[in-house]
Amino acid sequence: MTIHLLIKGKVQGVFYRAAAKDVAEQLDITGWIRNTKEGDVEAVVTGDEDLVKEFVEWSKKGPGKAKVDKVTVTEKEPEQFENFKIVK
Repeated sequence: MTIHLLIKGKVQGVFYRAAAKDVAEQLDITGWIRNTKEGDVEAVVTGDEDLVKEFVEWSKKGPGKAKVDKVTVTEKEPEQFENFKIVK
């Protein structure tokens, strides 16, 4: 399963991307995550459906200092990634 996430709220400057990478690696899912110019965080993740759903649930809270207002999830055509990386 591959999904695109758009995470809105106080999600930049709170180690959101680094924490998401740790969670993705623990769940054995791949993809990428990056900050947007608008102040949001965007990600594409691929993996087992249950594990991807677990990542989505985590993304609604994020790390301790984040304040997530909204997570928009869009299913995509399956993509393959070697690992999970933070894109600058």
